[in-house]
Amino acid sequence: MATTPLLPDSRTESDGSAVIRVLSYNIRSMRDDTGALARVITACAPDLVLLQEAPRFFRWRKKLARLASASGTVVLSGGATAAGPAILCSLRATVERTEDVLLPLTPGQHRRGFATAVVRFGGARIGVLSCHLSLREDERYQQGGMLLDRLAAMGVEQAVAGGDLNERPEGRTFRRLSESLTDCWAAKPWGGEHTWVRDAPHRRIDALFATKGVEVLGCGVPLEQPGVTERDLRAATDHLPVLAALRIPGV
Repeated sequence: MATTPLLPDSRTESDGSAVIRVLSYNIRSMRDDTGALARVITACAPDLVLLQEAPRFFRWRKKLARLASASGTVVLSGGATAAGPAILCSLRATVERTEDVLLPLTPGQHRRGFATAVVRFGGARIGVLSCHLSLREDERYQQGGMLLDRLAAMGVEQAVAGGDLNERPEGRTFRRLSESLTDCWAAKPWGGEHTWVRDAPHRRIDALFATKGVEVLGCGVPLEQPGVTERDLRAATDHLPVLAALRIPGV
């Protein structure tokens, strides 16, 4: 039996606001148990799925589409065209636009990028960004600034951004983001905290952030929740996911 209270279900409110569920998940190019991965995503019942390390090479579109189909979602943006980050969404979302952004390449380092979109849920409108920041501290800090600039340029009042930051909350880039945005776990901790590594989690390096007008109803690793099993979490990938319930004001 679950000992952690359940997050609110997705819904549209009479005032035009919307409660949505957002999941961020590093899926290690789907090299592990994709059945377990799909079961975890499905059990979380997300409206938006912010992926990192989505397939980028041979038949990457087909692999990503297969994961979306198995988890009851559709592919919104990203994959190889964003150097790894991707976004899936439920059929509840009305899509306004998408854009994949490649970041400047540092010689000798992996190419990085952002998967972005603007979507509506009823009368609520929100920008979305999935990221996977660099392992190098200096490059990661620059990418954190680019993330904030990209959100500001999306032309939306409310936004959610998330991904694998490759850094703990006390790090310089993590603090840069949390100074401008709401760190969802810090605002309303729920479930588990640490996302790395799956077998012995002791670091929070994956996170979800929201603009100040978004109400955080709960955020954390979805442990002990119906349909999410420890076996599947261990088999799906090397990170643990972060799930948040957010209330987005109507426009």
